[in-house]
Amino acid sequence: MRRALVLLPVVLVTACAAGTNRAYTPRDAPPATGSASAAAAVKAPETETIEVGSKLTVRVEWPAAPDPMLRTFTDYYVRSWKAVVAADDAYLETVEGPAAREAYAWVRGFRGRTVTGVATIYALNVSAVMGEGAQLNACVDETGLRLISRRTGEPEARQPTWTRAAYLQAVVTHRGDDGLWRVKDFRHSDEGCDR
Repeated sequence: MRRALVLLPVVLVTACAAGTNRAYTPRDAPPATGSASAAAAVKAPETETIEVGSKLTVRVEWPAAPDPMLRTFTDYYVRSWKAVVAADDAYLETVEGPAAREAYAWVRGFRGRTVTGVATIYALNVSAVMGEGAQLNACVDETGLRLISRRTGEPEARQPTWTRAAYLQAVVTHRGDDGLWRVKDFRHSDEGCDR
C-alpha cells in the first residue's frame, strides 16, 4: 500500500496547535513500578496471522510489548485490503483528512481486480508522539501478493511495483474528539526495511 508521498521529516501540525505537550501513556498499558515489574511486562515478539479473504492473509510481526497505538496502523491496513477483496467500507472509519481521500482513491483503483497471497508487516514502532498526533512506522512486505483479474481469475501480466520489495510505511495519526486514533496522512520510502 505504498503511498505516493515523500517520507520524513514529518511535522505534526496538530501538536503545534495542542499547546501543552504531555507525556504519552498508552491507555491500555499498565504503569511500570520498578525494574522487576518492567522486566515482567516484556514479552517475546509474536506473529499474528489475519485472514482477510479466502486467498489473502496479513501477517503482523508484533514487537515485544507492543504499544497499543500500533493497532491504528494495522487495523487500517487490514481493513483497506478487506475493501479491495470484499468491498467492505469499514476502512473509512480508520482514516480522516488527507488519508481518507487517498485511501478511498487507492481502494477504487482496484476496480475489476483483486489480490491474493500473504503480506507481512514488521518493525512496527511509534516514532513520535506530540499532543493529539503521532507518527507510526512499519515495514511492509507485499512481495507475496499478486494482483488478480476478477474476470479471469488469472494474475495480471504487469504486477505493481509494490510487489517487488519491502518498503517503510509511516503514518501520521490523530486522536479525535471521540478518543479514537485515526490515520491522517501517509508517507513511505523504499529504504530502511532490510531484514
